[in-house]
Amino acid sequence: MSSDPYTVVGGGAIGGTLAFALARAGLPVRVIDADPEHVAAIRAHGLVREGEGGRTAVAVESATPEEYDGPPPRRVLLAVKAQATGAAMRWLAPRLAADGWVVSVQNGFNEPLIAEHIGAERTVAAFVNIFADVTGPGVIRDGGEGALVIGEPGGAPVSGRVRQLVADLRSWGPAEASDNVEGHLWAKAGFGAMLAATALADAPMAELIDRHRPAMYALAAEVFEVAAALGVGLEPFDAFDPAPFCRSAPAAGRDAAADRLTAWLRTMPKDRSGIWRDLAVRRRPVEVTTHYATVFTEAERAGLATPVLRAVLSGLRELERDPSGMSESRLDALDRLAETSAAGAARTAGPPAAPAVGPAGAEPRTDDLPAAPALTPEQARSVRAWLEAHRADMVADLAAYTSVESSSDDPAALGHCLRWLRGLLDRSLGRPDSEELLPREDAGDVLVRRYGPAGGADPAARPVLLLAHYDTVWPTGTLAEWPFRQDGDRVTGPGVFDMKAGLVQAVWALRALDALGLPRPACTLLLNGDEETGSLASSAVVRREAGASRAALVFEASADGALKTARKGVGLFTLTVTGEEAHAGLDPAAGASAVEELARQVLFLHGLSDLDAGTSVNVGVVRGGTRSNVTAGRASAEFDVRVANSAERARIEAALAASRPVTPGTSVAVDGGWNRPVFERTPAVGRLFELARDCAAPLGVALRETSVGGASDGNFVLDAGVPVLDGLGAVGAGAHARTEYALVPAMPERAALAAGVLAAFAAA
Repeated sequence: MSSDPYTVVGGGAIGGTLAFALARAGLPVRVIDADPEHVAAIRAHGLVREGEGGRTAVAVESATPEEYDGPPPRRVLLAVKAQATGAAMRWLAPRLAADGWVVSVQNGFNEPLIAEHIGAERTVAAFVNIFADVTGPGVIRDGGEGALVIGEPGGAPVSGRVRQLVADLRSWGPAEASDNVEGHLWAKAGFGAMLAATALADAPMAELIDRHRPAMYALAAEVFEVAAALGVGLEPFDAFDPAPFCRSAPAAGRDAAADRLTAWLRTMPKDRSGIWRDLAVRRRPVEVTTHYATVFTEAERAGLATPVLRAVLSGLRELERDPSGMSESRLDALDRLAETSAAGAARTAGPPAAPAVGPAGAEPRTDDLPAAPALTPEQARSVRAWLEAHRADMVADLAAYTSVESSSDDPAALGHCLRWLRGLLDRSLGRPDSEELLPREDAGDVLVRRYGPAGGADPAARPVLLLAHYDTVWPTGTLAEWPFRQDGDRVTGPGVFDMKAGLVQAVWALRALDALGLPRPACTLLLNGDEETGSLASSAVVRREAGASRAALVFEASADGALKTARKGVGLFTLTVTGEEAHAGLDPAAGASAVEELARQVLFLHGLSDLDAGTSVNVGVVRGGTRSNVTAGRASAEFDVRVANSAERARIEAALAASRPVTPGTSVAVDGGWNRPVFERTPAVGRLFELARDCAAPLGVALRETSVGGASDGNFVLDAGVPVLDGLGAVGAGAHARTEYALVPAMPERAALAAGVLAAFAAA
């Protein structure tokens, strides 16, 4: 063993466990943690480990980052949550000794970010699988023996510093050195995806994995296909053997491996994951949404779909807002999605290659998008001509639809509108092959209609999802003072642009293909009645149907005719400051002003904006205090965040997680979450736009694309790993304003464009 001090940054479950073991072995240890209560408890009572044998305490030095003024750390174990890595490294990098290094004992793939701050030569890789938990300030619950593997990044040979570190960490348990830490990390990513899925319900991990094997197998397979594309050789650990969970492995071997895994999990003292505890107990954002960013990035680069994994993370983000939504029905939906995705993969790509246990590679599976338009220029023009001949009928449908009010906050009006729409769909398209009407309390119901293929399209191909919302921002009664009107080439009225014209155009696009005997793919039409209020009651259905589809077409209004190939993610948060009340006149030095601290926090929040990166933070509502002569005991700020990419979302999350009060005697808490995930222009989205542009050319339309700050249900679709084309609806302007209008000549043109895109899917 060595005598040089270890600095553990992040004294939670993993960091606290390792710090306890090192200190108990007689090694000098200091713990740096951002939680003042945790630090104070360690100072007062030592770092406490509780297990079957009771409680044991060891003395360790402890400080918050703000308090620490000791010597430069040389040997650092970084154990903060993945989303706090950037903030931790910004604090640590300028303080690290010249010959110091940092080992990431974290979940996820954090070594590249650490290396950005201190260089690859000062970064050490690690794989950690420790089932521990923080049960109170200064107290770590032992979760039993796990796995810990240390090595140099990039598969470099085991070094002297790694050997010394492993020797010291054997005071904890079976630590080992390896030149393939990456193989362990990717294996754990597959296993961790299973554990993440179990946090969607309130039940033991082993039981949920056992009962929902289709979803669990699909999750591991999606991750391991990405590993194969990178040539990573997967490594087994504990009771988890990755090889049987590869998609091409024999089913019997996979079932046997799952039996061994669940049997082992049932022996663990901790029967629920740390992700579950973050959601259900601590009510804080989970780190798993951050550390799977690498998997999604590499999957996109390799052209691999990850619909089940994306659905898990989407569900976790919903539970960050409301943990009461935990339900095993979420896992039932994952099972259905897994079975649908597996069937689609088998039809489109054949058996996918499996990652090897040892160096290997695999050809990436191509996506399921058309390469070119299917209609000839003459056919495309005939579709437009047919629609031009029915322009008056299209306007009549829009007039009738606009005259049925559908305010987002009027369930009765929404119900009446949806009944009217079902009649319109029956008259226009005939009865669907199947229909689901999903009731929603205090929101518009969700209608899902499935129409089979026509005109010789492949009956086995997965459907194309057509998305539209039927709610509007306009209060019931608006029609009395602002009815539908046509003035030349313009129509006006509540909701004509956003987005009633879009749905009318979608219906007529299908009618045109059928009337002319042209091929049409299987389509799923989804109408929701709460998009204008955030799709809180319908987003899960949108994700479910997206996961079962080849692509989605969103008939939201265009941006001056341009399609929308990128939208910002939207976060809605509340920052609450708690202070201490006192008489501001009699004893102005007493108490702690929550309003003063809130003012500082508002400046901090606005400082997070980076307009060049597409990120804006706006504090829109501020409340605080009770009387002018009372030092405020409570204050709050509601703020809106818009981000253009996942990296900026991670930066904002890390900054919010690391926010600390400046005013003594106050505390700060941030609640809320991401209402819409980021909609980035992925290669698949770009390919869909190119298809639409080529379909528009024979119509004489030079189609454009753009990025917008507003969000739509298309954000949920892309978050589910499915390519999406947004903005296919009306050409006009004035959304949410009395100046709202749609251009009549553009209606048949946009319907013809949508028909061309659909026909391409029918022929693909």
